[in-house]
Amino acid sequence: MSLRSFRGKVVIMAFNDSECTTICPLTTTAMVDARAMLGSAADHVQLLGIDANPTATSVADVRSYSQVHGMVHLWHFLTGSPSELKQVWKAYNIGVAIEQGQIDHTPALFMIDPQGRLARLYLTQQSYAAVGQLGQILAQEASRLLPDHPRVRSRLSYAEISGVAPSVRTVVPESGGERIALGPENAPRLYLFFATWDQEVTNLSAALDALNSYETYAARERLPALTAVDEATVEPSTSALPSFLHMLSVPLKYRVAIDQSGRVADGYGVQDEPWFVLISATGRVLWYYDVSTSGWLGRGALEKQVRDALAKAPNGPPNASAVQADLAGSPPALASIHADANQLLGGEPALAARIRSLRGTTIFFSPTGKIVGVHTGQYESQGSLDGDIGTYALGG
Repeated sequence: MSLRSFRGKVVIMAFNDSECTTICPLTTTAMVDARAMLGSAADHVQLLGIDANPTATSVADVRSYSQVHGMVHLWHFLTGSPSELKQVWKAYNIGVAIEQGQIDHTPALFMIDPQGRLARLYLTQQSYAAVGQLGQILAQEASRLLPDHPRVRSRLSYAEISGVAPSVRTVVPESGGERIALGPENAPRLYLFFATWDQEVTNLSAALDALNSYETYAARERLPALTAVDEATVEPSTSALPSFLHMLSVPLKYRVAIDQSGRVADGYGVQDEPWFVLISATGRVLWYYDVSTSGWLGRGALEKQVRDALAKAPNGPPNASAVQADLAGSPPALASIHADANQLLGGEPALAARIRSLRGTTIFFSPTGKIVGVHTGQYESQGSLDGDIGTYALGG
């Protein structure tokens, strides 16, 4: 298949891992949203995906992704031999690597005009709540590139969408039609975030069935009760969850909440799916676990992880004066970052700029993360904070 096949159409082309459970589903959902926002003008927009997984390159791999994400008749998901794909990745400057057994690739989405020229390049961020905004951006750009500039049937604000933190009590729909409260209550609680398309890469049905034994054990041993949370923002349709639950061999003994906005997943720090989060009675995150990278935990292993996390949990909320004492002596640039704790900084460029502002400052931490010394004089290696920001951690 060649881009020349689509002259006269706007092409929205994304590089997707055919087994991805993180950013790629956000990208493809935004692409579908964009098409829907254009109404009948969507006939002049072509969606393309190119496989960015060097270990899952068969037609069956890309077909499976398209099926579980409801994309079969909405796009072409292209693949080829590893050598063919490498040529395409190189041509589009797409980095693809296997890091500790996990696929890492540039989350790039290309907007190509009807004459085959690159108009825009987008990089998807890990934000469930912003999927609709990305879809609207894509729709507006496609409209700009089409000759008659069709109306975009969406008026979403581009204001920052804040996540709902575990410390905030919120009420969301439940799979059975009722409502369910999430967040702090009179006891710790265990959450499992998932989406029905997780079944492409794991036996989700069996895993959810197996968690019934944890719920029974937890009720008997007074361990935190389990609540599953379906990430509806990236489900292929509103019927995906009911259909999936109907196919389970036994009814679930725990409740299934529906995160319709994505704000709960963002607020709870969900970076992959399936994803466990244990919160305290006051809404503090005590433990999290990435099933996709580490595998499902049996009932005994899960119970042990929960007990260990509860045993290490601090007693009561943090004392503000004690925290300020720990941070005393921080240079202004670092103190500014402390002040933004738990706040979004506007993405990686803004974070990188904040880290670069610390250039020339040496900060000494204890093994527990407490600042034990600060030196603000100049030192020889002026560029030491210019590397990959993912390798630097400020504090414990």
